[in-house]
Amino acid sequence: MKLITNIHQLLVTGEFLKPLAGKEMHELPYIENAFLAIEDGLIYEFGKMEDLHPLAVAEVIDATGQIVLPLWCDSHTHLVYAADREDEFVDRIKGLTYQEIAQKGGGILNSAKRLREMDIDTLYEDAAKRLESLIAMGTGAIEIKSGYGLTVSSERKMLEVIARLKENFDIPIKATLLAAHAIPELYKDRREDYIKLIVEEMIPAFAKANLCDFIDVFCESGYFTVAEMETILTEGKKHGLQPKVHVNQFNSIGGIAKAVEHKAVSVDHLEELTEADIIALQNGTTIPVALPGCSFFLGIPYTLARKLIDAGLPLAIATDYNPGSSPSGNMNFIVSQACVNLRLTPQEAIAAATINGAFAMGIATETGSITKQKKANIMITQPLNSFNAIPYRFGNPQIDKIMINGEFI
Repeated sequence: MKLITNIHQLLVTGEFLKPLAGKEMHELPYIENAFLAIEDGLIYEFGKMEDLHPLAVAEVIDATGQIVLPLWCDSHTHLVYAADREDEFVDRIKGLTYQEIAQKGGGILNSAKRLREMDIDTLYEDAAKRLESLIAMGTGAIEIKSGYGLTVSSERKMLEVIARLKENFDIPIKATLLAAHAIPELYKDRREDYIKLIVEEMIPAFAKANLCDFIDVFCESGYFTVAEMETILTEGKKHGLQPKVHVNQFNSIGGIAKAVEHKAVSVDHLEELTEADIIALQNGTTIPVALPGCSFFLGIPYTLARKLIDAGLPLAIATDYNPGSSPSGNMNFIVSQACVNLRLTPQEAIAAATINGAFAMGIATETGSITKQKKANIMITQPLNSFNAIPYRFGNPQIDKIMINGEFI
């Protein structure tokens, strides 16, 4: 058994049967001057130092002045991709919009072309290096989407890479089928045939092979309509795939209400929101997920996170790590962004990046909080005055040690 003692602040403690919502997010549960006991890779016990009783301990870690919290849960990424897109970065500096870059052959279709040309081993090696880097920065659970293949063989290739990551990395990893990321060039004049390909071939085959956990659609003007999204989600659900939906990145076209009707686990982006969207979320269990790194990089509006929380809703935050619109998987920066640009308190931002992120990817029973019998996936910060310093020091690494399944890495 390992015992961490004299913890200045132990964050996100207790039992969580549902995500923290509304005012609950600001009332983040934590313990000052705490201990944490770990056995067989799981959280065994925790509490105040004054309540610590004799335990059969093999190793004691003194965390005087330090903060302990769960590793970040990044519920929305595109970690598997073929190449960076620095040229498009320069195009945006020169004034081109995301949509204009896509129209000139860039964007998602550019990534898809490059991925189809890359062999699976190289694709895996690149993704593994990225994941190792993210874990070192405090990410302890991650969702990864396909969507840069846009053919049966290339989408399968991406999902097989994610499956290999699951085998070789000892953190929770979830795979999402996002074949409905864009209409490929081959199908630009017959989009119905591409949707039929997704519904009749990809979903049944990939679900049968257990290559994906979720089904996703980029529901947005110029990409996939609400009706097309419904068709794809319906078929995905028939094969056991839970919906997670890209929606309201540039326009509000009714996708949120339909996603809620389909009991989507989450709706992600939400840079544009209407009162009707918020009411729809209040009438369901779908978790809104903000992606502030995308807003930062593209210079588009930030999700009205304050409005969502004030409406009594839960909120998760994630990186949207991808080569085109959010080329960073640093959750520490996202937590800072949540405070600076989404106007969340540090408590709310930490809740959004831990327990709520875990709920947004269906893994809250195993990680995301300091709860007995959950995975001991935690970080120990450098000495800090309080947890407010975690988002405050946005440019400096705050992590001293990282533990995965009870072992320091």
